[in-house]
Amino acid sequence: MGKSATADMFVAEGVPVYCADAAVHALYEGEAAPLVEQAFPGVTVDGRVDRAQLGARVLGNPEALARLESIVHPLVRASEQAFLAKARAAGAPVAVLDVPLLLETGGQSRVDAVVVVTAPADVQRARVLARPGMTEAKLDAILAKQMPDAEKRRRAHFLVDSSRGFDSARAQVRAILRAIAMIPGKRL
Repeated sequence: MGKSATADMFVAEGVPVYCADAAVHALYEGEAAPLVEQAFPGVTVDGRVDRAQLGARVLGNPEALARLESIVHPLVRASEQAFLAKARAAGAPVAVLDVPLLLETGGQSRVDAVVVVTAPADVQRARVLARPGMTEAKLDAILAKQMPDAEKRRRAHFLVDSSRGFDSARAQVRAILRAIAMIPGKRL
């Protein structure tokens, strides 16, 4: 959809952005690695989680995925809370949480506003399939876990249509920041 590029636009506007995917990568290279190895023996190499090996163990296995999430999600939440505390201490008026499956996991209750980055299905599919190692089967598995884009758009407070180019997306991000500045009693 252009979620990472949009997150970068918030950063360019001076907004601290927490990337849950980056947090997971860091956890897989540190704190989470021994816990994941204990639950899924043989998925670490040199003390780091091998994402390909782990993916092969959990993809299509709901019980294994639930076990992995029970290990990783609390660590990610703690990391998110530490990020927000740091942003608060620095006096940031707003922060962005870039969290995949935010709506699917009920995460909207932790934020003041939800921004959904959207693009037509054909644009989304082309972008994702252009990524190294991505296949139709992997994309279908990812989409199966996600709420349909139309439902995400319905639940969003703000939309960024990333199909209209970078300049348009930047303008949309700036408009969102102006609107968020007006939210009374927002948390941070």
